[in-house]
Amino acid sequence: MSEPIDPGVIELAQRVFGLARAGEAEELAAYADAGVPVNLTNEKGDTLLILAAYHGHPEAVAALLERGAEPDRANDRGQTALAAAVFKQSADTVRALVAAGADPDAGGPSARATAQFFELPEMAALLDHPAG
Repeated sequence: MSEPIDPGVIELAQRVFGLARAGEAEELAAYADAGVPVNLTNEKGDTLLILAAYHGHPEAVAALLERGAEPDRANDRGQTALAAAVFKQSADTVRALVAAGADPDAGGPSARATAQFFELPEMAALLDHPAG
């Protein structure tokens, strides 16, 4: 039988997930540097990186990647940060993730499949040529 989670821990986690959604890169980095797990996931399996990518915050994405966030970690639906960034058409976020080694074919649907399905040729091109 597991013990209940301390309400303060839940509050801190909610705050950190909010920082990822809002793109508060400096504050998010400070929490990670203070010991908050960089691959922390919420009840849907979304990581801080997935949330920052989905909401189009390349600076927050870069800060998390610099601190060891797993670029190809998928949520409970198989979505990765790169697929989220492609879906939201955030070119700078896609570039940051590809530069960090994110796999365009990871997850399901993958970033590449997402670009094809939603007919996003600009995003598809960035997956293979991020500098372009």
